[in-house]
Amino acid sequence: MADPMKIRATLQGDVADVRILMLHPKETGQRRASQAQIVPLHFTQTVMVTHNGKTVLDAQWSQAVSRSPFLGLRIKGAKAGDRISVTWVDNKGDKRTDEITVAPAS
Repeated sequence: MADPMKIRATLQGDVADVRILMLHPKETGQRRASQAQIVPLHFTQTVMVTHNGKTVLDAQWSQAVSRSPFLGLRIKGAKAGDRISVTWVDNKGDKRTDEITVAPAS
């Protein structure tokens, strides 16, 4: 299992500004390790973001996405205390879900 994601969600009026750093190793399937062995393909394949259980983002990614990708999005109609959940699944079947609460406006 990968390290926890770093997620921040701050409120600006009724819009939550969500920033996510997904810590995930990535291999394109083109790099060679020692003795000319190709390192197998390993990448984040799907990403889903939910707001209080309702899907607001459902993405299909490929090996072209960077290692530990950063994702930013804005969710309209958010309030302080709402739950934001982020789930990714990689091409090897590994899965990670992390959840946070929207912080009140400061």
